[in-house]
Amino acid sequence: MASKLHLETALLPDGWRTDVVVTVEQGVIAAIDAAGSGPAERISGITVPGLPNLHSHAFQRAMAGLTERRGSEADSFWTWREQMYHFVERLTPDDLEAIAALAYMEMLEAGFTSVAEFHYLHHQPDGRPYDNIAEMSERIVAAANTVGIGLTLLPVFYRQGGFVGKPPGDGQRRFLNTRDSYAMLMETKVPGGEIGIAPHSLRAVTLDDLKWAATTFAGKPSHIHISEQTREVDDCLAAHSKRPIDLFLDTIDAGRNWYLIHATHADAGEISRMAKAGVVAGLCPITEANLGDGLFDVPAFLEQGGRFGIGSDSNVRISAADELRTLEYGQRLFHRRRNVLGHPDRSTGRHLFEGALDGKGLSVGQRADFVVLDRSGHEGDAVIDSWIFASDNAAIQSVYHGGVPVVQNGRHKDRDAIAASYGRIMTKLTG
Repeated sequence: MASKLHLETALLPDGWRTDVVVTVEQGVIAAIDAAGSGPAERISGITVPGLPNLHSHAFQRAMAGLTERRGSEADSFWTWREQMYHFVERLTPDDLEAIAALAYMEMLEAGFTSVAEFHYLHHQPDGRPYDNIAEMSERIVAAANTVGIGLTLLPVFYRQGGFVGKPPGDGQRRFLNTRDSYAMLMETKVPGGEIGIAPHSLRAVTLDDLKWAATTFAGKPSHIHISEQTREVDDCLAAHSKRPIDLFLDTIDAGRNWYLIHATHADAGEISRMAKAGVVAGLCPITEANLGDGLFDVPAFLEQGGRFGIGSDSNVRISAADELRTLEYGQRLFHRRRNVLGHPDRSTGRHLFEGALDGKGLSVGQRADFVVLDRSGHEGDAVIDSWIFASDNAAIQSVYHGGVPVVQNGRHKDRDAIAASYGRIMTKLTG
């Protein structure tokens, strides 16, 4: 049965419009018309498309605030990774589902209406598969369905502990799969969503494994961690005499379905090759700042027509606005000027926002996912600027997924139950 929503003000692909009626059929926008085409539920405020979160490790939400203490050596991504390995040793399927549900609920409350879950916690603590090899994957699907967020499930393909066949460590045993067992994971059903591939990184799979995955599952959403750390670049050069992104693009024919996550330390030549290939730079500014990764050269990439998206990665803080703000502010600090990622025809906030949408907006054929912002005395682009640079999550009135409200007055409809379940899990894990 179709429903009609009368949007007071909305950001459509061709710009701002007032008094438009969106017809929703089976969760998808079937028509966009001027007001007066029949009765419709009125939605006050400023309606914008929901943002896609293109990179998440949901279980790491439970680590937020637990790793902010320096050890005896210089702290880094690599020391943080060891803490993460110890943390995952204790997680059960029930734990994962409860943690993921909280993370996905917070994503919706923060303006993300879909998530690409880069899921690598597959097996039991000793590395043996569960009786159902997709047990943990199915818990991710269940969590997404519980809260009402769009899901792209990305089972991670992990084979080795480092370049040139380095054996995996004990902390990685829950992640490992053969090609055959990985193919079984790729059969996981994702009702209402989709499944894609995620070779973890060039250090975690062989080049033959990468070719196999890209060929076997050609055309599916495809994500890979790459060039996040300078040590990774150095190790790749030592092993293959090529930088990571050059090696990746020389190995497979990557196109618009590939997402290169972080790409922090891409050099000028690699940035040009990424833009030419049409791959997406998957930037996770809050996590990259938290881990001390560095800054991707966003202006150079955009000047060459590059595509980008944002992700919450470690979920140390979940906020679509803060990801975009941190993206811009990082570039301001590096280049020592303002509005670095701005555009002459629209505000910086709107330009960032529309860039992260990557063409997914309020248009016919798209899922009816949108966010309603408080006007707060502003009009047009200034509403988005206020959200990103001043108000953060407080600006969000409601969020719709498939035309159905899942967040109202800034709170998810099932917040109390989801938060209570998460609280019980955290008491067990940290007690």
